[in-house]
Amino acid sequence: MTNQEYQKEVEWLFNQAPNYQIDGKKAYKPGLENITTLCTFFGNPQNHLKTIHIGGTNGKGSTSNMLASVLQEAGYKVGLYNSPHLIDFSERIKINGVNCEKEFIYGFIQKLKNLPAAITPSFFEFTTIMAFEYFKQKEVDFAIIEVGLGGRLDATNIINPMISAITNIALDHQDILGNTLEEIAREKAGIIKNSVPLISGEENDLVTQIFKIKTAELQSEFIDATSVQTTFTSDLKGNYQTKNIKVVLAIIRQLQKEEVMISTKNIEQGLLNVQKNTNFIGRWYEFSADPLTICDTAHNQAGLKEVFAQLNSIPKFKHIILGFVNDKKIDEILQILPTDSTYYFAKPNNNRGRHPTDYEQLLKKSKINYKIFDQVNDAYLSAKQLVKKEEMIFIGGSNFVVGDFLEKNLEN
Repeated sequence: MTNQEYQKEVEWLFNQAPNYQIDGKKAYKPGLENITTLCTFFGNPQNHLKTIHIGGTNGKGSTSNMLASVLQEAGYKVGLYNSPHLIDFSERIKINGVNCEKEFIYGFIQKLKNLPAAITPSFFEFTTIMAFEYFKQKEVDFAIIEVGLGGRLDATNIINPMISAITNIALDHQDILGNTLEEIAREKAGIIKNSVPLISGEENDLVTQIFKIKTAELQSEFIDATSVQTTFTSDLKGNYQTKNIKVVLAIIRQLQKEEVMISTKNIEQGLLNVQKNTNFIGRWYEFSADPLTICDTAHNQAGLKEVFAQLNSIPKFKHIILGFVNDKKIDEILQILPTDSTYYFAKPNNNRGRHPTDYEQLLKKSKINYKIFDQVNDAYLSAKQLVKKEEMIFIGGSNFVVGDFLEKNLEN
């Protein structure tokens, strides 16, 4: 199998199946009927795995990667299923930080091509069964499964995990999950299972009460991660990671109760070596020190508010490259932008990417200093040309913006 053949098969996967990452809401297939049929066809590989299920609006990726890193330090073979990918499809499925073997992906797509006509999964359902089967074949000790979208009707919700965790709830994907925090919380709470402990990192009392009611109904233990006291730090440097670390520690304590051997040293080293152990990038990722260039995939108002607060704490003039997809409420995001900055708005290279000319009237009203670009890398090259030694560049607003940038520049 050549790399060209691999790319051709992955392209088939993207083109044949509805894909939320590319097509948005029209590709979203809520419900577990398709994934149930698909898993049954492949012999229910998910039932052979010890899984930990992680949902929430923000922090799922950071939390799952930190947890994987700690478990790796403890000597376990850890499967990790995240989405979306930034550069290559194989990033979605990892074992101990190593991307899924391209030969496996190539071969599995051949099997997907020969599915009975009655089975019509979405792109995410295809990817989910691929992860389950890969982890089963490789006999991982634990599989950490990140929810794709929502929870109750997400394809990953077919698993019966050892532990479930919900990092937090914020407004995002309102066109699918609901217009209020309470509606979104109820969808996310759908991953809570009978007699399976729930770790919650949510700070909102109203949302927390929804989780407590649900766990009580299902005779599941509710564990409040916000009460965890810790001095542990991580190589993932975003200020928001403190909250995610608490969720990770609460999960670890629960695993320890179930006689999973994890030492304090494992926790310390795992948290300090996340990027090395799992190859996780994109969350407050320092691409370069000169000029200081930071990437972060935060893409909703809550996540960006945290990121911009941290940017404001850095006493440097900022060159900020941003791009958005069609379903983002850009007017709300413009209200929280740092003021001491020049902005470079670009269209993500994606069907859902929104060209800045579509929302330029909002940019004019916000009275910020901005430029518009067709492509992310053009925006970066412009910023790089103008940035001074005592200034910095920030790249974000969408997974796709960061992915576009890294794909062009990590190779160089």
